[in-house]
Amino acid sequence: MGREFSRSGTLRRMELLFWELWSDGVPVQVAAERCEVSATAARTWVRRRGGVRPRHLVVAGAGTRSRALSEAEREEIALGLASGRSLREIARQLGRAPSTISREVARNRLSRVQAGRDHAAAGRSGPVIFYRAGVAQFRAETRRRRPKDRKLAVRPDLAAVVHDGLVQRWSPRQIAASMRRAHPERPELWVSHETIYQCLYVQGRGGLRRDLHSALRTGRALRRPHASSGGRRGGGIAGAISISERPAEAGDRAVPGHWEGDLIIGKDGRTAIGTLVERATRYCLLLHLPHRHGAEQVRDAMITTIATLPTHLWRSLTWDRGIEMARHREITIATGLPIYFADPHSPWQRGSNENTNGLLRQYFPKGTDLSVHTREHLDAVAIELNGRPRQTLDWASPAQAMNKLLSEPFNTTGVAFTP
Repeated sequence: MGREFSRSGTLRRMELLFWELWSDGVPVQVAAERCEVSATAARTWVRRRGGVRPRHLVVAGAGTRSRALSEAEREEIALGLASGRSLREIARQLGRAPSTISREVARNRLSRVQAGRDHAAAGRSGPVIFYRAGVAQFRAETRRRRPKDRKLAVRPDLAAVVHDGLVQRWSPRQIAASMRRAHPERPELWVSHETIYQCLYVQGRGGLRRDLHSALRTGRALRRPHASSGGRRGGGIAGAISISERPAEAGDRAVPGHWEGDLIIGKDGRTAIGTLVERATRYCLLLHLPHRHGAEQVRDAMITTIATLPTHLWRSLTWDRGIEMARHREITIATGLPIYFADPHSPWQRGSNENTNGLLRQYFPKGTDLSVHTREHLDAVAIELNGRPRQTLDWASPAQAMNKLLSEPFNTTGVAFTP
């Protein structure tokens, strides 16, 4: 039995080391070799956990103590309260933060009826104490028991709301925020975005069909460490006006009407869809380019699309230095819209557009033929995307923000936009 226990402890240490390496972005094969386990076993760990590190493999470092209070510490808290010491004094004695002691007492405080009954049964005299170390320890051990029923597994009504949001391609964070916003006074109807991810990634968590992961932005069934993204193409365009000359009001998003644009490229670079994003509202418009995406086609699509919104909502446009904007002067002459160009290999200068293009890849995956999408389909995608709540808009949607601009008088001098 001792040998089995030793083998189990060794395996736990190997798995712990593997998850440390995985969290740092080390590939499975390399991490398995460093842990001296087979790649098959390592892949099984990742697949079963959905790429999520198990909580029981998070340990305190050498020389540190557990974040959880021990039974002895709870006894000291009970004695301290009985002797009339303040929570700060008790915290100082235990070497804990006052907030830790305060939460412990509030979480495990007995009701007035229960405390009075215990007090009378023990035949005590003096003030009634509402904190008992034994009761607190029992409650803590009960809360720590695993596995626990997940909120979405025991609340089908919440799972249905999450399901509907995923089907509409909302992100888990958008779903969680919208539920809080819809029921601000009812925490029982809230669910965190991490809970949604856990239900999708980890087998056996329940509440959601695991195949719903395909509705996520990445479409992945496993959680993977973040990887840095590289730069984008750059080049020179005749007569290009640098972004450094763009009005300062466009930089802080205080005044609506400043746009960012780019192309989403399809299979083998032969097809494309144009994207325009308003910086203040994140409202998106799509350019239909069914045959080619040269300078002439982009020019004609731009002029047609600009005419769909009032002229006061077109103050500037920022594009990258792709050759598709070689006719930018003709667009400016036809619409009066000044066009500025970002620096080469600087996608962060068009952050709103880059983010929106990432969202659009849910609808238009890389390596696919984009010419098959009709004008009607592009409009439907834009409506769905503009209907998603956004954190940067205090969880309003771009469509709501744009409707507010269109329904209220517009101040041409520029006022701060609040959704």
